[in-house]
Amino acid sequence: MFELFKRVKTIVQAEFHDLLDKAENPIHLMDQYLREMKLEIEDAERATAKMMAEEKLLARKNTELAALLETRQNQAMDALQAGKEELAKKVIEDKMNIQKEQVQLEELHTMTMQHVVDLKDKLRVMKNEYREMEMKRNTLAARAQAAKAKAVMNQAVSASSSSNAKSGFQRMEEKVIRQEAEVQAHEDLQQVNQSLDDELKEISRNKEVEAELGRLKEILAQKKQSG
Repeated sequence: MFELFKRVKTIVQAEFHDLLDKAENPIHLMDQYLREMKLEIEDAERATAKMMAEEKLLARKNTELAALLETRQNQAMDALQAGKEELAKKVIEDKMNIQKEQVQLEELHTMTMQHVVDLKDKLRVMKNEYREMEMKRNTLAARAQAAKAKAVMNQAVSASSSSNAKSGFQRMEEKVIRQEAEVQAHEDLQQVNQSLDDELKEISRNKEVEAELGRLKEILAQKKQSG
């Protein structure tokens, strides 16, 4: 039981980083190790509880033997007082056997109590290691979630500022500039045509003025000749 827990612990400590690198979902892998560790802890708890029950049973038997020894002591005294020495010997022999059994029982009880102490210590270590691994798992899960959120955000930012998007906006800008240039060129051409028309009209007016001026001069000349 404890050997298997030690094996799981060794895998977690020695191979954990390598396995995490290869795992598709590291958090799921960590959860699997935690489940294995929890099962080992449950086995250890059952073994400890069983040993504690055994210790209590031995303690009760030891108490019962102590009471039986006292009873045999009194029975031997009663037999002697009644003049039944042979019966007293038999009671004493049984008492001596009980004493031997009690010595063995006390040794077994002492050993069992030590086993209980050892099991409790190991169980406490296992639970501490489990809590430590669980805390690490929760911390890494939070970090993994934060990293995932950052990756999504970075991807969104990258997509919004990609070269395709930039080139698209650039083409739109160039199109608008081209349209503005065409409108401006059309307006400039209209102004040139208007200026030319104005000049031509001015020339036409000047000719009319000159013609009228010439006609008036002829009229004045005719008047002078007739006068």
